[in-house]
Amino acid sequence: MRHPLDGITVVALEQAVAAPLATRHLADLGARVIKVERPGAGDFARDYDRTVHGQSSYFVWLNRGKESIELDIKNEIELLHALIARADVFVQNLAPGAAERLGLGAEALRAQHPSLIHCSVSGYGPHGPYRDKKAYDLLVQCETGLLATTGTPDVPSKAGISVADIATGMYAYSGILTALYDREHTGQGASLHVAMIDALGEWMSQPAYFSRYGAEPPRRTAARHASIAPYGPYDCGDGAVFLGVQNDREWAALCHDVLKRPDLVEDPRFRTNTDRVRHDHELTPLLEAAFAGFEADEVLALLDTAGIANARLRGPAELAEHPQLLARSRWCSVATPGGEVEALLPPVETGREPLMGAVPALGQHNEAIRAEFGKVPA
Repeated sequence: MRHPLDGITVVALEQAVAAPLATRHLADLGARVIKVERPGAGDFARDYDRTVHGQSSYFVWLNRGKESIELDIKNEIELLHALIARADVFVQNLAPGAAERLGLGAEALRAQHPSLIHCSVSGYGPHGPYRDKKAYDLLVQCETGLLATTGTPDVPSKAGISVADIATGMYAYSGILTALYDREHTGQGASLHVAMIDALGEWMSQPAYFSRYGAEPPRRTAARHASIAPYGPYDCGDGAVFLGVQNDREWAALCHDVLKRPDLVEDPRFRTNTDRVRHDHELTPLLEAAFAGFEADEVLALLDTAGIANARLRGPAELAEHPQLLARSRWCSVATPGGEVEALLPPVETGREPLMGAVPALGQHNEAIRAEFGKVPA
């Protein structure tokens, strides 16, 4: 079966999360991704943890469907250039300036290979006072204001996943796809640069607008929403339920069909969303008093019947047993050096059988790639 990126070769001088996420999505679409790793050590994400059959959960997540070659790029630069010469895409996230010092910058490589799509991933961009500053996910969350908007009123908190890296990887992925599409029309490659501060900064635009043009910055409201109410967790008889009301029509449905308090619809404290946010401290006890005599499942059923969005709080381990994912057969076995794991299918359903390649061992493809590209090990 044909896949969308069949025939596309990607050479990835990558490590950690952002760049590997972008290239894994390309591999899922059928691209051949050759991952260049440090001899004996490899991508340092291989050592983040040992939880998945003795392997890193990060590495298993980010590197399926790739080939791995160990390469000393300082002493084997000719072999790396041979790989790039036959590639459609080159992705690198070396330290700032390192690619240029090795002759692997966009200007040098695209002078030799005009159709090459060259994608660099960095923390803070190719110039400016932060150019050489180390950029890890938490630190970029700090610099873009995400921590200032997340957590409780007393304690700012980081996002529980690598949100800066994920944002960056997804923009690199979409940028590469755009460049491949454009090359079909122009025959020319592209020089792409994706910075973590730019990617997460884009995701922070709404709080930035709210703060810049409003009277005050967004409040930290834990699991509640800073500018919509009611929205978040509400206690009931045996725990809590999560719900969200997006407009006045839904607010009316909640009052009539769930709270059995139609009088609240026109209550001046709650008539508009702005009113409800301002008086959320009064609104929350009203909801929780109405829910107190019901178990969570009963409240969720009432909310469903009324057309009010709702959810229950699940732990990460429960994702594997989520009834909606199971009903849609969204899990698939993927081979790893330590044994098979269950992986989620790619989020975009194309109507084709998805490509879910194996996670490579370090240097698993050394001999084959060296033979193919003209340098067999002694």
